[in-house]
Amino acid sequence: MKKFSAIFWLLIAASIQANAQTNRDFAGLGSWNIFNIRYEKTKYWSGFVEGQVRSLGYYNQFHYHEVKGGITYQFSTAFSFTAGFGSYNTYSQGGNFKKPIQREEFRNWQQFIINQPEGWLRIEHRYRVEQRFTNVGFRNRFRYRLQLLKQIGLPGQTEKPFFIYFWNELFLTDRATYFERNRFFIGMGWKINRDFTFQTGWIRQFDYNISDEIGKNFLQVSFSVNIRSKTENPDRSNQISD
Repeated sequence: MKKFSAIFWLLIAASIQANAQTNRDFAGLGSWNIFNIRYEKTKYWSGFVEGQVRSLGYYNQFHYHEVKGGITYQFSTAFSFTAGFGSYNTYSQGGNFKKPIQREEFRNWQQFIINQPEGWLRIEHRYRVEQRFTNVGFRNRFRYRLQLLKQIGLPGQTEKPFFIYFWNELFLTDRATYFERNRFFIGMGWKINRDFTFQTGWIRQFDYNISDEIGKNFLQVSFSVNIRSKTENPDRSNQISD
């Protein structure tokens, strides 16, 4: 618990320091929209495909889209590994998918997720390594996300279909100045049934000395679908996406 507390407060401090900077602030609230489909073959193996569309204005000035997929191996309820790849494109400001495209990218990535129960909280540590092939060259990137989630039920309910959660994620590179980005999220979700989940919340993003995916505040809306094989599988984490 002491180790977790130290990591938690370190990330909070990093988020506050990053978000206190105003020299790159952009007015308005953007949108961040996610649709995720997961196929669970066995209790160990699953795959997913996901699409995202983002805008700098409130459902206006769409400037970014991505399509990605991957395969996950679940070693246990506490530990999983995912290998993924995808296409990521960032357009110019001032319109909806306005050309020229600022950044065209193909990305490979690998991630480990560690789930750590801590009393009434579900704590998730996500470590991701990315190999980014872009129209301006190759880059490596390293990401760490700490997520806290609490499930909530209505009075008299035995199940807890609702949840509140927050996460903070740091983005690092292998080039000076090394720190690239910080994202902070707070939101809530509704597990409609075993296979359909709706989530929404607010993302605050700070970019340091980079020009791709500019923006600061986003309303995130996410819808996830699980497709299961005939083999019954335990529930997985709701989170795969950015």
